[in-house]
Amino acid sequence: MQKTSFFKIFMTKLKTDPIPDWSATLAYYFMLSIFPLLIFILALIPYFQFDLDTVYSFINDYIPEGLADTLSTTILQVISEPQGGLVSFGVLATIWSASNGVNALIRAVNRSYNTEETRNFIKLRLLSILLTIAMIIVIVVTLLLPVFGHVIIETLETYFSLPHETANVLNRLRWIIGIGLMTFVLMILYRVAPNIPLTFKQVIVGAVTATVGWQIISLLFSSYVSNFGNYTATYGSLGGVIILMLWFFLTGLILVIGGEINATLFQQKHQSTNNQMKPK
Repeated sequence: MQKTSFFKIFMTKLKTDPIPDWSATLAYYFMLSIFPLLIFILALIPYFQFDLDTVYSFINDYIPEGLADTLSTTILQVISEPQGGLVSFGVLATIWSASNGVNALIRAVNRSYNTEETRNFIKLRLLSILLTIAMIIVIVVTLLLPVFGHVIIETLETYFSLPHETANVLNRLRWIIGIGLMTFVLMILYRVAPNIPLTFKQVIVGAVTATVGWQIISLLFSSYVSNFGNYTATYGSLGGVIILMLWFFLTGLILVIGGEINATLFQQKHQSTNNQMKPK
């Protein structure tokens, strides 16, 4: 029997699997977790040597206008002085709400592999929480390292006696570190999320695709919103929320597609193995 091509299997999955529905579910859960995450991040700022003008410049330069206006209204109240209670609340609320999104991604990946979930609730929830923590670290590092990387490295150099040569290397590699860390965490996610045994080799293609795709989609979407999408004038204060939901949907879409790519490669290899085992 002739081996089915990757493209044919992948296109069949795109047609039969409800990928937009899965992406919308992920976007909803991500939306629930973004505000406690922002509270957590902003509550950490007073503990570092961040210049407030740099923070505002980052928000205005790297976040679409409608969303930047929405976020800026609460920043002065949060970053003026350290607030340990906000840090604790932000961590707990973010982990719990975002873990629901990771749970939804696990269900989507399982369906991509056509497998049923048999792990118990506690094990699945702990797995979701651990993956959520890893994803939060990745998102924070990926978004903040290119902009605030030099400040973070200077802080590490001051408080942990980081060698100056090491600090210079990290400063040059901060973009690569963010992308590499995201790829590594996505490899872990795609390996442990499905309820079947997988190796890192079997998920690296989907992880790299999702990482590169997320970077490209975020860049293109940000450019589109900044130059062509006049959401603020059309929808007023709701423009920022609409922009955020669209970006979350695209993020969920690329994560699901990464899992679909891995599932397609797995199915193709499994089909090839079965064909070889059949008697001629």
